[in-house]
Order: sequence, then structure tokens, then C-alpha cells
Amino acid sequence: MTTTTATLVTEIRAAIAAAPDAFAAMHAAVGLLKERLPHYTWAGIYLLEGDTLVLGPYVGKPSPHTRIPLGQGICGAAATEKATIIVDDVNADPRYLACSIETKSEIVVPIIYFTGDGEQVLGEIDIDSDQPAAFGPADQALLEHVASALAVRLKQA
Repeated sequence: MTTTTATLVTEIRAAIAAAPDAFAAMHAAVGLLKERLPHYTWAGIYLLEGDTLVLGPYVGKPSPHTRIPLGQGICGAAATEKATIIVDDVNADPRYLACSIETKSEIVVPIIYFTGDGEQVLGEIDIDSDQPAAFGPADQALLEHVASALAVRLKQA
């Protein structure tokens, strides 16, 4: 992780910890991500309710996808697989649920809470970019750290 990424992780973790509630913590996280990383054109969080991902706090243009069943789209796949998915070209991925004509690439990181009994998916961080192949290992590491901090905060709620 680069120094810049580590600094941003520290800043986001502090904002999550200082937020008055879980909703404010999620909003602070996506706000800082979009503000500090210009290639992040849409940043949002979906929360898992039963077998459906429900749109929570986000920054960017409104999304037509406020509810996504598990297994549908890239978001549904990431939650089902409990794994980060990076898509360099959304138009070439048949799983992609079109949100914006401008979106070219996407990264989805599940928010997983680790218990003694295993893993519990609480939701996910979804980031879109208007640039093709905008996301790489540094973005994945950053967002997985943010997801970890959010998992703890969401479980406290």
C-alpha cells in the first residue's frame, strides 16, 4: 500500500469511528472516497437485507438500481462469492447492470464481518468510473480496508 493510500485509509477509518451512527459512517466513507479519488465517479454502499442488496448512502448520480437480488449483476455476484470483483470494461461483462451510460469500469468489494462461526456478508462498496480499467490492486487494497472498518461499525449498530 502506498503512503497516499495508507493516509487515506487512516483518514477514512477515523471518520468511520467518529461518525455518530452507522449511516453517517457509511456516508463519510463514500464521501471521502469520491472526494479524494477523481477516477471514482460514483461511490456507494449496498446493504444486505435478506437476499437483496439495498442501496444505502452514495455519492454521484442517482442509480436506477436501488434493490439488487443476490446473484444478479456484478454487485450480486460479489456478495454471493464473498470476493472483490474488478471489471475493466463493463460493456464486455454480461453481468453488468447498466447504471449510467458514462460508466466504463467498476469495482465491488463485499463488506464482510468475520465471526467465530465464519463470514457474514453485511453489504458491499460499489465504485464506478467513467474511465476504462480504472481500478487496480491499490484500489482493491484501499477498499478492502474500508470494508473491514465498516463491517465492524455496522455490527455495532
